Amino acid sequence: MLRLAGILYSLIGTTLAGSFIVASLVAGFDTLVPIVSAAAAGAVVALPATWLVTRAIYSES
Repeated sequence: MLRLAGILYSLIGTTLAGSFIVASLVAGFDTLVPIVSAAAAGAVVALPATWLVTRAIYSES
């Protein structure tokens, strides 16, 4: 399960971090601190999302 979670986190984490960065740029925050904060927030939000997706995949098999 941990191997699958690692693979999924690499996909979900980059997707959410990128989405948060785009949202921050669209909102007009174009300096270093808001962009890095948005990327960090996306990486943190990806942890429970990865856990939920991994658990859903394992419960179906």
